[in-house]
Amino acid sequence: MEQKRPWWRRLLRGIFVSIFVLVLLIGVLSVYVISVSHINPPKIADTHALQLERTQIDTNCYTIGNNWFRKSKSGLYELYVEGAPFERGVIYGKLTTELVKKQEDIFTGQFQKLIPSNIYLHFLKYFIGWFNRNLGDSVPEEYKEEIYGVSFSASDDYGYIGTKFERIMNYHAAHDIGHALQSMALVGCTSFATWDGKSADSSLIVGRNFDFYVGDKFAEDKIVAFYHPKDGYRFMMVTWAGFTGVVSGMNENGLTVTINADKTSIPSGAATPVSLVAREILQYAKNINEAYTIAKKRKMFVSESFLIGSAADNKAVIVQKTPDSIDVYDAGADFITCTNHFQGNNLGKLKSNEEQKAQSASTYRYQRLNELLAEKGPNTPQKTVDILRDRMGINNADIGIGNEKAINQMIAHHSIVFEPKKRLVWVSTQPWQLGQFVCYDLNKIFAMHGLQHNTEVCDSALNIAPDPFLQTTQFKDFVQFRKMKQKMQDGGTVDLQQFIADNPNFYHTYVIAGDHEFKAGNYAQAKQYYQTALTKVIATKQEENKINKMIGKCDKKLAVKP
Repeated sequence: MEQKRPWWRRLLRGIFVSIFVLVLLIGVLSVYVISVSHINPPKIADTHALQLERTQIDTNCYTIGNNWFRKSKSGLYELYVEGAPFERGVIYGKLTTELVKKQEDIFTGQFQKLIPSNIYLHFLKYFIGWFNRNLGDSVPEEYKEEIYGVSFSASDDYGYIGTKFERIMNYHAAHDIGHALQSMALVGCTSFATWDGKSADSSLIVGRNFDFYVGDKFAEDKIVAFYHPKDGYRFMMVTWAGFTGVVSGMNENGLTVTINADKTSIPSGAATPVSLVAREILQYAKNINEAYTIAKKRKMFVSESFLIGSAADNKAVIVQKTPDSIDVYDAGADFITCTNHFQGNNLGKLKSNEEQKAQSASTYRYQRLNELLAEKGPNTPQKTVDILRDRMGINNADIGIGNEKAINQMIAHHSIVFEPKKRLVWVSTQPWQLGQFVCYDLNKIFAMHGLQHNTEVCDSALNIAPDPFLQTTQFKDFVQFRKMKQKMQDGGTVDLQQFIADNPNFYHTYVIAGDHEFKAGNYAQAKQYYQTALTKVIATKQEENKINKMIGKCDKKLAVKP
């Protein structure tokens, strides 16, 4: 008779087999994720554009045929491209090659700050790979060809993330991933429009803040891009190097598109990125009905509001879209406002939307926005800029500078104003939306035939002056506050009393101070700071819960402290 093995050997054998199976499963899963996340580039019949070379006609000014790229005296970069998809993508990349590489350095560097652990970074890489596993099948061929053309100018330093084409494709879904992973707090925008009795001259005016935050450096080199595609309408958009999607733009018909994130769950797989749906609308729609038709035919993997302004209709509506449904919100008035929740009878009643309204900063900002529109009377571009720069809370309460409940959160990548009937657009300059707003006349830009000399192309007589707030002591204190905040985040020490004095009405000032003291083991002082934070206007329910949780931790530490 065969002798029975000791129990401990059977246990070890069971553990070994379990580990082996687990490792095998992880390996198979990794191979699968890598294989499904691979995106094949489109096949290009005519690649002659790759032989084109840019001509430098001045410092920070380059041309390729009728295409041009320059840096304005305002600090904004300006780009004009034309032609077929692959050709204009290649030209875009060649003209902006230094910025394409720089923006990727900044983008990946910011993610390394947000997620300093290499283990989590690798997890995020595979998560994004899984998230975007069908991305190549979800993007129209025209935009794949254009992105492929741009990718030839991408950095050689990030091959471990993916091929150049795969990386640039995936970056076009960054807005979607940012608000799917809401804890990273990358997105939270505000937009509105007025017309008829709410506008001083009765014409449509649209304004928006694009609060997509990937660090200050990411917003330094924004590009005002003018497109003359082979197919579709000519248009402009505000973007960053390497990005061909649309977050804010207007076409030659006076149709505008801006996007606002709404409450969404983590999606199970890729669809068309929001920015490329907005791009298709801008390039191929001339009125609200056509914009809706385009939005309806595209499947998205997150929930989004598209504020569509139309000179042809002299009004604006919000096309509200989830991965499963679509709705149009018409305010039934001569103005419309949009933050980060759905409105109307259908999508507005979703449980997820009710949670968003109750727990996020969206409803508060929405109320403040409507309050300002009522206070300021018939709207103008200048008044629109004033509203977009507003830092206060409801009833002009001081809620601290940088509060997410403010219209101006002091994080905007850009702020923009459109007058569609006149084809005029104003784009903000640094810092945030406090610098001057530079005016461009689309009629004049698209009447140009190349750029022979490095000349300003904006309509400077219509520029809107910088915010006087820039000259105040309060602004200087806020700049110092942000520097001290960064120093603490980097592990340094600061004068906490000065830090608090620089932004005393901001709840997060006391949260940061509390975290600093908690880390130092000063639990009684930390608790006091957290309790003070609770007396301020807190941006979200999630933040309030975190503060109460930290107070609980302080109490536990104090209870066992000898």
